[in-house]
Amino acid sequence: MVAGGIVQLIGYVLVILGLAGSVLPLLPGPLLIWLGVLVWAWGDGFVEVNWLTVTVLGLLAAGAWASDLFFTTTLSRRAGVSWKAIAASIVCGILGGIFLSGLPVVGTLFGAMIGALLGMLGMELIDKRNVRAALTAVRAYVGASLLSTLFEVAVALLMVGIFVWQAWF
Repeated sequence: MVAGGIVQLIGYVLVILGLAGSVLPLLPGPLLIWLGVLVWAWGDGFVEVNWLTVTVLGLLAAGAWASDLFFTTTLSRRAGVSWKAIAASIVCGILGGIFLSGLPVVGTLFGAMIGALLGMLGMELIDKRNVRAALTAVRAYVGASLLSTLFEVAVALLMVGIFVWQAWF
């Protein structure tokens, strides 16, 4: 029984990390929540939280991941953001997170955000040679990212709500 309790504790930690990850761009929030529920249910022998619940939560996590791709990529592309700018945003976001990682969590988060925005702006300026068009593209990307984050948070809260309902009530 002790081993099951430790496994369930690991599941709780993953669920909490998943909640944080639904807001922080560096952690895959709903995926971690799903993994946490799977681990917790395994520790419980799938008594309180069964395979049907784990499957439904897995589908929700997959839907959140797909919506992230849709909102950020598709809506940005429709607004005129180039693939090169999206790639530059990813690369510069990673570099910004690395360069400011000396400030735990906050530095990494802000470094990633600043790097991503500057990378996209720089590439759009190179491509479009127009400051207004480049700023419009960056605004579209930021708006799409915020919409994606809001949706991911909503899905994460729904997933945790289902888990709590199944595990505790």
